Amino acid sequence: MLAILGITTPIFLLIGLGYIARWSGIIQRDQMQGVGVFVLYCALPALVIRALTQQPLEEVFKLNYLVAYGLGSIAVFGAGLLLCLKLQRQPLNTSAMQALGMAAANSGFVGYPVAAMVIGSPAAVLLALNMLVENLLVLPAALILAEMGNHQGASVWRTVKKTALSLIKNPVLLGLLIGISIAVTGFTLPLPLFKAIDMLAEAAGPAALFVIGGALFGLQVKGMASDVGQIVIGKLIIHPLLIFIAFYFVPGIDPLYMAGALLFAAAPMISIYPLFGQRYGLGGVSAAAMLVATVASFFTLSLIIGLMSLSGMLAF
Repeated sequence: MLAILGITTPIFLLIGLGYIARWSGIIQRDQMQGVGVFVLYCALPALVIRALTQQPLEEVFKLNYLVAYGLGSIAVFGAGLLLCLKLQRQPLNTSAMQALGMAAANSGFVGYPVAAMVIGSPAAVLLALNMLVENLLVLPAALILAEMGNHQGASVWRTVKKTALSLIKNPVLLGLLIGISIAVTGFTLPLPLFKAIDMLAEAAGPAALFVIGGALFGLQVKGMASDVGQIVIGKLIIHPLLIFIAFYFVPGIDPLYMAGALLFAAAPMISIYPLFGQRYGLGGVSAAAMLVATVASFFTLSLIIGLMSLSGMLAF
Protein backbone atom coordinates (compact mmCIF):
# COMPACT_ATOMS: atom_id res chain seq x y z
CA MET A 1 0.00 0.00 0.00
CA LEU A 2 2.81 2.41 0.85
CA ALA A 3 4.41 1.70 -2.52
CA ILE A 4 1.14 2.60 -4.27
CA LEU A 5 0.74 5.81 -2.28
CA GLY A 6 4.35 6.57 -3.11
CA ILE A 7 3.27 6.71 -6.77
CA THR A 8 -0.04 8.54 -6.54
CA THR A 9 0.67 10.97 -3.68
CA PRO A 10 3.45 13.00 -5.41
CA ILE A 11 1.23 13.37 -8.48
CA PHE A 12 -1.66 14.79 -6.50
CA LEU A 13 0.69 16.93 -4.42
CA LEU A 14 1.71 18.66 -7.65
CA ILE A 15 -1.96 19.11 -8.56
CA GLY A 16 -2.56 20.53 -5.07
CA LEU A 17 0.41 22.87 -5.48
CA GLY A 18 -1.15 24.29 -8.64
CA TYR A 19 -4.46 24.78 -6.82
CA ILE A 20 -2.74 26.52 -3.87
CA ALA A 21 -0.79 28.76 -6.24
CA ARG A 22 -4.07 30.01 -7.73
CA TRP A 23 -5.89 30.17 -4.37
CA SER A 24 -3.12 32.21 -2.76
CA GLY A 25 -2.84 34.60 -5.69
CA ILE A 26 0.82 33.78 -6.34
CA ILE A 27 -0.15 32.92 -9.90
CA GLN A 28 -3.03 34.61 -11.71
CA ARG A 29 -5.38 32.90 -14.12
CA ASP A 30 -3.71 34.27 -17.26
CA GLN A 31 -0.28 33.23 -15.97
CA MET A 32 -1.54 29.70 -15.31
CA GLN A 33 -2.99 29.64 -18.82
CA GLY A 34 0.47 30.56 -20.08
CA VAL A 35 1.94 27.49 -18.39
CA GLY A 36 -0.86 25.45 -19.98
CA VAL A 37 0.04 26.83 -23.41
CA PHE A 38 3.67 25.85 -22.82
CA VAL A 39 2.64 22.28 -21.94
CA LEU A 40 0.22 21.93 -24.85
CA TYR A 41 2.29 23.59 -27.57
CA CYS A 42 5.84 22.75 -26.49
CA ALA A 43 6.25 20.03 -23.86
CA LEU A 44 3.66 17.46 -24.99
CA PRO A 45 4.57 17.62 -28.72
CA ALA A 46 8.24 17.23 -27.72
CA LEU A 47 7.32 14.23 -25.58
CA VAL A 48 5.52 12.60 -28.50
CA ILE A 49 8.37 13.35 -30.93
CA ARG A 50 10.89 11.84 -28.52
CA ALA A 51 8.77 8.71 -28.06
CA LEU A 52 8.43 8.19 -31.81
CA THR A 53 12.11 8.74 -32.65
CA GLN A 54 13.80 6.72 -29.91
CA GLN A 55 12.87 3.32 -31.35
CA PRO A 56 11.83 1.80 -34.70
CA LEU A 57 8.35 2.89 -35.84
CA GLU A 58 7.09 -0.69 -36.09
CA GLU A 59 7.83 -1.12 -32.38
CA VAL A 60 5.83 2.00 -31.53
CA PHE A 61 2.64 1.56 -33.56
CA LYS A 62 0.89 -1.47 -32.17
CA LEU A 63 -2.25 -2.04 -34.24
CA ASN A 64 -3.75 -4.42 -31.70
CA TYR A 65 -3.30 -1.81 -28.96
CA LEU A 66 -4.98 0.88 -31.09
CA VAL A 67 -7.87 -1.49 -31.87
CA ALA A 68 -8.38 -2.44 -28.22
CA TYR A 69 -8.14 1.10 -26.83
CA GLY A 70 -10.29 2.44 -29.65
CA LEU A 71 -12.99 -0.20 -29.18
CA GLY A 72 -13.11 0.31 -25.42
CA SER A 73 -13.28 4.09 -25.69
CA ILE A 74 -15.90 4.20 -28.45
CA ALA A 75 -18.01 1.64 -26.54
CA VAL A 76 -18.04 3.96 -23.52
CA PHE A 77 -18.88 6.92 -25.75
CA GLY A 78 -21.72 5.03 -27.43
CA ALA A 79 -23.15 3.80 -24.14
CA GLY A 80 -23.02 7.28 -22.62
CA LEU A 81 -24.65 8.79 -25.70
CA LEU A 82 -27.50 6.26 -25.70
CA LEU A 83 -28.08 6.70 -21.97
CA CYS A 84 -28.39 10.48 -22.22
CA LEU A 85 -30.13 10.70 -25.59
CA LYS A 86 -32.57 7.80 -25.54
CA LEU A 87 -33.20 7.00 -21.88
CA GLN A 88 -32.90 10.47 -20.34
CA ARG A 89 -34.20 12.35 -23.41
CA GLN A 90 -31.47 14.98 -23.31
CA PRO A 91 -30.63 17.11 -26.38
CA LEU A 92 -28.04 15.76 -28.81
CA ASN A 93 -25.44 18.45 -28.01
CA THR A 94 -25.50 17.89 -24.23
CA SER A 95 -25.67 14.11 -24.71
CA ALA A 96 -22.55 14.21 -26.89
CA MET A 97 -20.73 16.29 -24.27
CA GLN A 98 -21.67 13.94 -21.43
CA ALA A 99 -20.47 10.99 -23.50
CA LEU A 100 -17.21 12.81 -24.28
CA GLY A 101 -16.60 13.32 -20.56
CA MET A 102 -16.91 9.57 -20.02
CA ALA A 103 -14.78 8.39 -22.96
CA ALA A 104 -11.87 10.82 -23.47
CA ALA A 105 -9.13 10.70 -20.84
CA ASN A 106 -6.76 13.46 -19.85
CA SER A 107 -3.89 11.48 -21.35
CA GLY A 108 -1.35 14.29 -21.55
CA PHE A 109 -1.89 16.12 -18.27
CA VAL A 110 -2.74 13.27 -15.86
CA GLY A 111 -2.57 9.88 -17.60
CA TYR A 112 1.04 10.23 -18.78
CA PRO A 113 2.55 11.40 -15.46
CA VAL A 114 0.82 8.55 -13.61
CA ALA A 115 1.73 5.91 -16.19
CA ALA A 116 5.33 7.15 -16.40
CA MET A 117 5.78 6.58 -12.66
CA VAL A 118 4.21 3.11 -12.84
CA ILE A 119 5.46 1.58 -16.11
CA GLY A 120 8.32 3.91 -17.05
CA SER A 121 9.37 4.89 -20.58
CA PRO A 122 6.64 2.93 -22.46
CA ALA A 123 4.17 5.52 -21.11
CA ALA A 124 5.35 8.02 -23.73
CA VAL A 125 4.62 5.54 -26.53
CA LEU A 126 1.16 4.87 -25.10
CA LEU A 127 0.55 8.62 -24.91
CA ALA A 128 1.14 8.88 -28.66
CA LEU A 129 -1.15 5.92 -29.39
CA ASN A 130 -3.91 7.14 -27.08
CA MET A 131 -3.75 10.62 -28.58
CA LEU A 132 -4.48 9.07 -31.97
CA VAL A 133 -7.61 7.37 -30.62
CA GLU A 134 -8.80 10.44 -28.72
CA ASN A 135 -8.07 13.06 -31.37
CA LEU A 136 -9.01 11.07 -34.47
CA LEU A 137 -11.95 9.02 -33.14
CA VAL A 138 -13.62 10.05 -29.86
CA LEU A 139 -13.22 13.82 -29.99
CA PRO A 140 -14.33 14.19 -33.65
CA ALA A 141 -17.39 11.99 -33.00
CA ALA A 142 -18.41 14.12 -30.01
CA LEU A 143 -17.85 17.46 -31.75
CA ILE A 144 -19.66 16.43 -34.94
CA LEU A 145 -22.70 15.26 -32.97
CA ALA A 146 -22.65 18.36 -30.75
CA GLU A 147 -22.46 20.65 -33.79
CA MET A 148 -25.36 18.79 -35.38
CA GLY A 149 -27.34 19.28 -32.17
CA ASN A 150 -26.54 22.98 -32.09
CA HIS A 151 -27.34 23.52 -35.78
CA GLN A 152 -30.11 21.12 -36.64
CA GLY A 153 -30.54 20.75 -40.38
CA ALA A 154 -26.94 21.75 -41.10
CA SER A 155 -25.01 19.77 -43.70
CA VAL A 156 -23.23 16.75 -42.20
CA TRP A 157 -20.32 17.22 -44.62
CA ARG A 158 -19.92 20.86 -43.60
CA THR A 159 -19.97 19.87 -39.93
CA VAL A 160 -17.33 17.18 -40.52
CA LYS A 161 -15.16 19.63 -42.45
CA LYS A 162 -15.42 22.28 -39.73
CA THR A 163 -14.47 19.74 -37.06
CA ALA A 164 -11.53 18.41 -39.10
CA LEU A 165 -10.16 21.94 -39.64
CA SER A 166 -10.27 22.66 -35.92
CA LEU A 167 -8.63 19.35 -34.99
CA ILE A 168 -5.83 19.65 -37.54
CA LYS A 169 -4.48 22.60 -35.54
CA ASN A 170 -3.99 20.39 -32.48
CA PRO A 171 -0.29 20.75 -31.54
CA VAL A 172 -0.04 17.16 -30.25
CA LEU A 173 -1.25 15.86 -33.61
CA LEU A 174 1.38 18.04 -35.28
CA GLY A 175 3.94 16.49 -32.95
CA LEU A 176 2.72 13.06 -34.02
CA LEU A 177 3.09 14.01 -37.67
CA ILE A 178 6.62 15.35 -37.14
CA GLY A 179 7.65 12.31 -35.10
CA ILE A 180 6.27 9.87 -37.68
CA SER A 181 7.99 11.76 -40.52
CA ILE A 182 11.34 11.62 -38.73
CA ALA A 183 10.91 7.92 -37.93
CA VAL A 184 9.87 6.98 -41.50
CA THR A 185 12.68 8.90 -43.19
CA GLY A 186 15.32 7.69 -40.73
CA PHE A 187 16.51 11.26 -40.23
CA THR A 188 18.79 11.70 -37.20
CA LEU A 189 18.15 14.85 -35.22
CA PRO A 190 21.24 17.00 -34.50
CA LEU A 191 22.37 16.45 -30.91
CA PRO A 192 21.61 20.00 -29.68
CA LEU A 193 18.08 19.79 -31.13
CA PHE A 194 17.49 16.36 -29.62
CA LYS A 195 18.68 17.59 -26.21
CA ALA A 196 16.30 20.56 -26.42
CA ILE A 197 13.40 18.22 -27.29
CA ASP A 198 14.44 15.90 -24.45
CA MET A 199 14.45 18.77 -21.94
CA LEU A 200 11.00 19.92 -23.06
CA ALA A 201 9.67 16.36 -22.83
CA GLU A 202 10.95 16.00 -19.26
CA ALA A 203 9.01 19.15 -18.28
CA ALA A 204 5.69 17.80 -19.60
CA GLY A 205 4.60 15.74 -16.59
CA PRO A 206 5.22 18.13 -13.66
CA ALA A 207 4.05 21.22 -15.53
CA ALA A 208 0.88 19.47 -16.73
CA LEU A 209 -0.07 18.42 -13.19
CA PHE A 210 0.56 21.94 -11.91
CA VAL A 211 -1.75 23.36 -14.60
CA ILE A 212 -4.51 20.88 -13.76
CA GLY A 213 -4.41 22.03 -10.14
CA GLY A 214 -4.69 25.66 -11.16
CA ALA A 215 -7.60 24.89 -13.49
CA LEU A 216 -9.56 23.34 -10.62
CA PHE A 217 -9.53 26.55 -8.58
CA GLY A 218 -12.92 28.27 -8.54
CA LEU A 219 -14.94 25.40 -10.01
CA GLN A 220 -18.33 24.78 -8.36
CA VAL A 221 -20.24 21.52 -7.88
CA LYS A 222 -23.50 22.65 -6.24
CA GLY A 223 -26.83 21.46 -7.61
CA MET A 224 -25.43 19.12 -10.29
CA ALA A 225 -24.98 15.87 -8.38
CA SER A 226 -26.91 13.61 -10.75
CA ASP A 227 -25.25 14.63 -14.03
CA VAL A 228 -21.82 15.06 -12.47
CA GLY A 229 -22.01 11.65 -10.75
CA GLN A 230 -23.06 10.01 -14.01
CA ILE A 231 -20.13 11.47 -15.95
CA VAL A 232 -17.58 10.74 -13.22
CA ILE A 233 -18.68 7.12 -12.79
CA GLY A 234 -18.56 6.68 -16.57
CA LYS A 235 -15.04 8.11 -16.74
CA LEU A 236 -13.34 6.64 -13.69
CA ILE A 237 -15.05 3.24 -13.51
CA ILE A 238 -16.82 2.31 -16.76
CA HIS A 239 -14.06 3.51 -19.09
CA PRO A 240 -11.26 1.48 -17.43
CA LEU A 241 -13.60 -1.52 -17.14
CA LEU A 242 -14.47 -1.55 -20.85
CA ILE A 243 -10.83 -0.94 -21.77
CA PHE A 244 -9.92 -4.02 -19.69
CA ILE A 245 -12.59 -6.09 -21.45
CA ALA A 246 -11.45 -4.89 -24.90
CA PHE A 247 -7.81 -5.72 -24.13
CA TYR A 248 -8.81 -9.13 -22.77
CA PHE A 249 -10.40 -10.08 -26.10
CA VAL A 250 -7.75 -8.57 -28.41
CA PRO A 251 -4.80 -11.00 -28.51
CA GLY A 252 -1.07 -10.37 -28.49
CA ILE A 253 -0.86 -7.24 -26.32
CA ASP A 254 2.04 -6.85 -23.91
CA PRO A 255 0.68 -6.97 -20.31
CA LEU A 256 2.72 -3.83 -19.54
CA TYR A 257 0.87 -1.99 -22.32
CA MET A 258 -2.43 -3.25 -20.96
CA ALA A 259 -1.52 -1.93 -17.51
CA GLY A 260 -0.63 1.42 -19.05
CA ALA A 261 -3.90 1.55 -20.97
CA LEU A 262 -5.87 1.01 -17.76
CA LEU A 263 -3.99 3.84 -16.05
CA PHE A 264 -4.66 6.23 -18.94
CA ALA A 265 -8.33 5.24 -19.05
CA ALA A 266 -8.64 5.78 -15.29
CA ALA A 267 -7.47 9.39 -15.59
CA PRO A 268 -10.07 12.19 -15.43
CA MET A 269 -11.56 13.67 -18.59
CA ILE A 270 -9.60 15.86 -21.04
CA SER A 271 -8.50 19.20 -19.59
CA ILE A 272 -10.41 21.25 -22.19
CA TYR A 273 -13.66 19.44 -21.39
CA PRO A 274 -15.17 22.46 -19.56
CA LEU A 275 -14.48 24.65 -22.62
CA PHE A 276 -16.33 22.25 -24.91
CA GLY A 277 -19.09 21.88 -22.32
CA GLN A 278 -19.59 25.63 -22.15
CA ARG A 279 -19.81 25.84 -25.94
CA TYR A 280 -22.46 23.12 -26.16
CA GLY A 281 -24.71 23.86 -23.19
CA LEU A 282 -23.02 21.87 -20.43
CA GLY A 283 -20.68 24.49 -18.95
CA GLY A 284 -21.34 24.17 -15.21
CA VAL A 285 -21.77 20.41 -15.26
CA SER A 286 -18.57 19.80 -17.27
CA ALA A 287 -16.47 22.00 -14.98
CA ALA A 288 -17.90 20.37 -11.86
CA ALA A 289 -17.38 16.90 -13.34
CA MET A 290 -13.71 17.63 -13.99
CA LEU A 291 -13.24 18.85 -10.41
CA VAL A 292 -14.92 15.80 -8.86
CA ALA A 293 -13.22 13.35 -11.25
CA THR A 294 -9.76 14.80 -10.58
CA VAL A 295 -10.18 14.55 -6.79
CA ALA A 296 -11.78 11.09 -6.97
CA SER A 297 -9.12 9.78 -9.34
CA PHE A 298 -6.60 9.80 -6.47
CA PHE A 299 -8.58 6.95 -4.92
CA THR A 300 -9.56 5.13 -8.12
CA LEU A 301 -6.04 5.25 -9.57
CA SER A 302 -4.61 3.99 -6.27
CA LEU A 303 -7.19 1.18 -6.29
CA ILE A 304 -6.43 0.20 -9.91
CA ILE A 305 -2.68 0.19 -9.26
CA GLY A 306 -3.29 -1.98 -6.19
CA LEU A 307 -5.49 -4.43 -8.10
CA MET A 308 -2.95 -4.71 -10.93
CA SER A 309 -0.21 -5.33 -8.38
CA LEU A 310 -2.21 -8.09 -6.70
CA SER A 311 -3.00 -9.70 -10.06
CA GLY A 312 0.67 -9.76 -11.05
CA MET A 313 0.35 -7.21 -13.90
CA LEU A 314 2.71 -4.92 -11.95
CA ALA A 315 5.53 -5.71 -9.59
CA PHE A 316 6.44 -3.50 -6.66
